[in-house]
Amino acid sequence: MSQAQSILLTLIVYKIVLVLIGVWASRRTRDNTDFFLGGRHLGPTVAAISASASSSSAWTLLSVSGMAYLWGLPALWLFPATLMGFLINWIYVAPRLMRESRNNGAITLTEFLADSVEPGGRRSVLTLGAGIVLFSFVFYIAAQFQAAGAAFATSFGLNTATAVSIGATVVLVYTLLGGFWAVSVTDTLQGLLMALTALVLPIIAMAHVGGWDALIDALRTMPAGATVQTSGIAGIGFVLGTLGIGLGYPGQPHVVNRFMALRDRRALAQARVIAIAWAIVIYGGMLLLGLCGRVLYAGLVESEHILFEMATRLISPVAAGVMIAAVLSAIMSTADSQLLVAASAVTNDLGDPEAGHRASLLRSRLVVVAISVLAVILALAVPDRIFTRVLFAWHAIGSAFGPALVLRLAGVRLSAGGLLWSMGTGFGLTAILHWLPYEAGPGDTLERLLPLLAATLIAWSTRVKRQATL
Repeated sequence: MSQAQSILLTLIVYKIVLVLIGVWASRRTRDNTDFFLGGRHLGPTVAAISASASSSSAWTLLSVSGMAYLWGLPALWLFPATLMGFLINWIYVAPRLMRESRNNGAITLTEFLADSVEPGGRRSVLTLGAGIVLFSFVFYIAAQFQAAGAAFATSFGLNTATAVSIGATVVLVYTLLGGFWAVSVTDTLQGLLMALTALVLPIIAMAHVGGWDALIDALRTMPAGATVQTSGIAGIGFVLGTLGIGLGYPGQPHVVNRFMALRDRRALAQARVIAIAWAIVIYGGMLLLGLCGRVLYAGLVESEHILFEMATRLISPVAAGVMIAAVLSAIMSTADSQLLVAASAVTNDLGDPEAGHRASLLRSRLVVVAISVLAVILALAVPDRIFTRVLFAWHAIGSAFGPALVLRLAGVRLSAGGLLWSMGTGFGLTAILHWLPYEAGPGDTLERLLPLLAATLIAWSTRVKRQATL
């Protein structure tokens, strides 16, 4: 069996499994709480791995390994950056958000924040939040479709439009059928496949390099990537900007909604351990893979294809085909979660609260279709590096929601005006800095830290101060 045949066979079997999961999940989906939060009955393994996979996927598998290949040893700063984000989310955000969201019945992150302000400002907060989610997620989902399309095209010789459309269609089908349950279970399966890839392929690559000492010796003789500055003020900026990636984790609606769906505190404690272990395996493995690729196969034109290159060159065609097929499927795990959150922003946050369950579910599914179409168009019409596109959307959303969420969970009462200004500043400043015509480099300190700081200061300075009691 050739590599192309093994990829095709694995994909067919895997996609059938995904659709069957969607059919199974559709029987458990009766209303919007089921469709968006699985009835708040999520167990620890599904919660941990699905949340982790939905925050990673194409960015981790292709971009983290690609940046390690491109930058060399400075890319290791991505490891503490991402691990810090996981720790903040699972230790600080998860227990508080699970408890508080149950108390006020919130289904979405925006609804949770809006319920903490005075009634007159609630609708404005929901509207702005939904707009930010929809705008940012179209870019984010486009990056996932673009990554899968590039891999399909490389493996089968398909044109990009056909490849992107195939991947998007399968995700659309099982998301429409089963909602949150389908997305969570399929993300768990995909997350396990990602972990398997991050364990097996780097070990094989290390054996070809000659071990850890040989790898480090070889990397020290190679210069850092052309865009990376590792000394002086520029070096400090690179480190701070890279670490700033981790600060965007608390504001990601498609990740923190798993915390809102957790079954109980015991499930949370177990999920925390699983998620942090998963992060260590995935990010450590992908960084190691990229560094090994830098030593073994210097000169690749497209750094974000190093995973596919090494799978093809280091293992048998059939094994490589299965692994590439698994990775292709795992790439899509972020897209399905974001489609669901985007649908919840329109249906739950902006929809008619008096609408019946069937009407709400229909509207949710129509929104999923519309956003999928827009993301496919963006991926085909305006292609961009996955690393750049994902980090823009990541920081735009994280800067809009993260500061307000962290303060809200700390017991700070936010005013409607302060929350609106905080969200708008975090999002708008990220967009302005991203599109300014200047060369920021890979450690873009301003884009990753300034919007977060500004949004935090605005939310804090406009908080509702408690009256002193006599």
